[in-house]
Amino acid sequence: MRPSATALALSLFCVHGYAFQLPFTIPFLSNTPQNPLSTAFLPVAAPPNKVAIIGAGAGGSSAAFWIAKAKERFGLDVEVDVFERNDYIGGRATVVYPYNDTELEPIELGASIFVRINKNLWRATEEFGLERISFGDDGDVMGLWDGKDVILTVCTTGGGYGGWWDTLKIIWRYGLQAPRRTEALVKTMADKFLYLYGSSAPRFDNLTGLADTLDWTPVIAQTAAEYLEAQGVDRRFTHELVDAATRVNYGQNVDSIHALEGLCSLAATDASSVKGGNFRIFEEFLRRSNASVHLNTNVLSLSHDEASGAWLLSTSMTRSALAYRAVIVAAPLHSSSLALAPETLLAPVPEQPYVHLHVTLLSTPSPTPNATYFGLGAGKAPTEMLTTYQGVRQGTTEEPEFNSMTYHGKVQRATGENWEGADGDEWVVKIFSKKRISDEWLANMFGKVGWVLRKEWDAYPVLPPTTSFPPVKLAKGLYYVNAFEPFISTMETETISARNIVDLLLRDEFNAAICPQKAEDAEETPLTESADFVLGWDC
Repeated sequence: MRPSATALALSLFCVHGYAFQLPFTIPFLSNTPQNPLSTAFLPVAAPPNKVAIIGAGAGGSSAAFWIAKAKERFGLDVEVDVFERNDYIGGRATVVYPYNDTELEPIELGASIFVRINKNLWRATEEFGLERISFGDDGDVMGLWDGKDVILTVCTTGGGYGGWWDTLKIIWRYGLQAPRRTEALVKTMADKFLYLYGSSAPRFDNLTGLADTLDWTPVIAQTAAEYLEAQGVDRRFTHELVDAATRVNYGQNVDSIHALEGLCSLAATDASSVKGGNFRIFEEFLRRSNASVHLNTNVLSLSHDEASGAWLLSTSMTRSALAYRAVIVAAPLHSSSLALAPETLLAPVPEQPYVHLHVTLLSTPSPTPNATYFGLGAGKAPTEMLTTYQGVRQGTTEEPEFNSMTYHGKVQRATGENWEGADGDEWVVKIFSKKRISDEWLANMFGKVGWVLRKEWDAYPVLPPTTSFPPVKLAKGLYYVNAFEPFISTMETETISARNIVDLLLRDEFNAAICPQKAEDAEETPLTESADFVLGWDC
């Protein structure tokens, strides 16, 4: 059933979040160089049938998986090496353990949720037998804080569906048309997004062309606030509720982030995560790809050998260059240690700024935050507090001290048994903020605090309106997954970008593809193709 307009307004707030993960090991990986890494490059007449992938997050792991799918279908003889500078898989999809105790249920500190229309991740959980956990079914109360007042509270029971009183509160404050019009815009965006999974999905050499194909150029060329106002959405709704969604999901205000990403922030239907951590999807991608995975390995430089056409790759763990027919860069280029000579690139790659985020995770025996801090007197404060920049815009208050503060249930054992701390039950709380949250602030907000973990993180790309994007193909045999990030930045879109790049690479270098190409006179597959079809998984 499609959610109602009011339900949309109550379900905008699924936390994505990015941060870091403590080290872990899994049996099929090597933390030390494997034999291929000690092989020096010797001049050859042609490059070897080997592909290097730099980065083992959503993009890199899925790229290896897509290559494996092509090998199955075409019988390709190609080897894949994956290089990851960290000692874990998952990139920004990461977990930590309360009290650093691996017998306790891990907490997503990185990318926290995906939704049903994220078909690659959803399909992966089913194919790999991973248990999904629904997000937002705890019956919590969500509040909206402007730095001075709690301007709205609603119940999030059942993943965002409030009762009649919450419905009346939203209609009273924002009218009926604002949520309805926003819902329609989000649905239109989602329907176009689903086109990327059909058998007729376009290959794209650049994101500007893809935006034109999907008729998204006007959407990415405006801020979310400008676009929604042009579509007749009430300004208060945009600057409060939609602002809260963009701040919690991307750390950016609704009048600075481009509208396509703003709409993506609202597409929270069937939000889920993987029990034990979303990184498990990416571990499975790599395990099933049979790629050689090299952790703790920085790729330092790439150069192109004109004589053989090979890409020569040097790492922190090798004495000599390694030769590859093609290389996929699946990590932010400018924040890596990779050195690329500008003259080797078909086009320059603009530097991508990131939002610097402070993530604070803690446990507390207090079942709610301090109501007095929020001016609620002796009442209960909401356990999910989102924020808006609207008070600053109006000149009535300073910016809130945090972007979001969310209770994530009780500390639990991984076995499902209850866990009890020294003060009895403890709740896990996650706070996103622009500045460090002090111990004194935490003590005032929660009283007693048990475990605390802080991490500073360049969490999300800065996403202003634009119609210009990094090149997908950097040079012959060199491809860039993260070119998609300024367009839409999610775990899912990294897997879509990787699928597209692997298809381009296979066409360019091996006269192949992930799926056999349809004959030119074959009928076009309609957009109403089976809902179960997912390009790459299916052909």
